[in-house]
Amino acid sequence: MPVGSDFGSVLLATLRDVAPIVVLVLFFQIVVLKRPIPQLPRVILGAVYVVIGLALFLMGLQKALFPLGEIMATQLSSPALVGGEGGLPVGWWSYYWIYAFAAMVGFATTIAEPALIAVAFKAHEVSAGTIGQWGLRVTVAIGVAFGLALGAFRIVSGTPIYLYILAGYVVVLVQTIFAPKHIIALAYDSGGVTTSTVTVPLVAALGLGLSNAVPGRNPALDGFGLIAFASLFPIIAVMGYAQVMEWKTGKASER
Repeated sequence: MPVGSDFGSVLLATLRDVAPIVVLVLFFQIVVLKRPIPQLPRVILGAVYVVIGLALFLMGLQKALFPLGEIMATQLSSPALVGGEGGLPVGWWSYYWIYAFAAMVGFATTIAEPALIAVAFKAHEVSAGTIGQWGLRVTVAIGVAFGLALGAFRIVSGTPIYLYILAGYVVVLVQTIFAPKHIIALAYDSGGVTTSTVTVPLVAALGLGLSNAVPGRNPALDGFGLIAFASLFPIIAVMGYAQVMEWKTGKASER
């Protein structure tokens, strides 16, 4: 199908999805607040930009990001690379390139995540500079990198996902008790904003591609779940970083 036809169908679907939001905003502005829409031409132009941007983004997912993630996972788990040629058994340790790739993808996409950039900017602003933008972004990115590497290991090893999630949230609950109070809410938000426009497409494609490539894995059962790891481990990373810094500050004060 030509690219123009594809874009037309995606654009129509985007218009259909955005329409309820527009109707809701107009209803509250005109019926409830009973006020005219300020700067109406700019609002209309912005809405057009949003619709076109969303349509182009969805096209990019379909044409590039999803296929790229699946291709990379398939290539990195091929028998020629993991040493499974000739029917030889392959252990979880043979997929180290997959773990490294998952970690690097997690780190890079999180650093570029617009939602995290916005949260880091606001956290720096309201904390009067005590929370560094880059410090928060790098800490969250490290948490996502570790989570995706562990999630890739789960897919390769075939172990149940609930074991990892339960253990992770037990750690989060314990950290919540002992972590500095001013960082807890930010840590939970940091776990949510990582799974947004840049990270989710590549992570989902990576999980599906890996479960397709590893013998004995079912994409419907094993291909999903990486996004849960990408949401959980940044919470642990941010609270852990805050606890370490508080401990170092206390030691310095004692000296």
